[in-house]
Amino acid sequence: MPAFPSLSRSLCVAFLGLAAAAVPTGAALAQAAYPSKPIRLIVPFPPGGGTDMIARTVAQKLADQNKWNVIVDNRPGAGGNLGVDAAAKSAPDGYTLVMGQTSNLAINPTLYPKLPYDPLKDLVPVALVSSSPIVIAAPVSSPYKTFADVVAAAKGKPDAITLGYSGNGTVAHLSGELAENAAGIQLRHIPYKGAAQAMTDLVGGQIDLYMSSVPTLLGQVRNGKLKVIAITSAKRAGQLPDVPTLAESGYKGFDAVTWFGILAPAGTPAPIVAQLNKAINQALQQPDVADKLRSEGGDVMGGSSEQFTQLLRTEVPRWGKIVKDSGASLD
Repeated sequence: MPAFPSLSRSLCVAFLGLAAAAVPTGAALAQAAYPSKPIRLIVPFPPGGGTDMIARTVAQKLADQNKWNVIVDNRPGAGGNLGVDAAAKSAPDGYTLVMGQTSNLAINPTLYPKLPYDPLKDLVPVALVSSSPIVIAAPVSSPYKTFADVVAAAKGKPDAITLGYSGNGTVAHLSGELAENAAGIQLRHIPYKGAAQAMTDLVGGQIDLYMSSVPTLLGQVRNGKLKVIAITSAKRAGQLPDVPTLAESGYKGFDAVTWFGILAPAGTPAPIVAQLNKAINQALQQPDVADKLRSEGGDVMGGSSEQFTQLLRTEVPRWGKIVKDSGASLD
């Protein structure tokens, strides 16, 4: 029998306590080994669109530079709501992410009466990726060379000039509403279910104007079938340096863009969010990624999770007010 049994028992208990403290918990082990399996990046729109292109560009670079397995998972439907909701309801372990944008994060909470997720509560912003201005385009044969031409014609014949866009309540639609209000004009709105038919009608002259993000229109502009007469962002677009902004056209302070960013389910451990944020920023700083995003008419963003969070907190009420003021609906 030990000479000091009570002391021995105390030492054993102390040793076991230290040993237990030295062994990481399951959550800590998971974070330390992250990522130990494929990461799924949900794109809430079909393949081939602007959001999909941005997501695949970033996903490929994350895979290349970190030796990660990043799988793009297209989940279209309900204006992007289905994909975002799937991400919001996934396990908060860093293995499910979503490429969100202005429409499904800042506009849809007001546009849809019963949104299945709250972007401010159910998701944690990881990093902003890029932004793109909205452009006003016309057929190359159109008599409208500037936004001032449109304003003059619209004031002479209210509700005669047709303005197309892809879907009610989209950034393009609401940017058009803002431009009309700023100029004091009334255009006849033609909402389309997608960009393909709208582009055909625009090139063919069936509609007078079309509003969309730069990537959607850039190809037709480059091949000489369309012209861009104005841009909604505060600064000119790098791929369209000769096109003036609406702010330059006399509407001071006008600024409307669509932005894209990667988010994770709320509750994702902060160290994993920080690791993802660092990796995404590193990817965006690579020349091939930056060149690809800019070639499609976007501006590279990046920054901290906190900066993305602050943007979201500002943009949700801002676009919510625009939706209410415009009377936009899903009908």
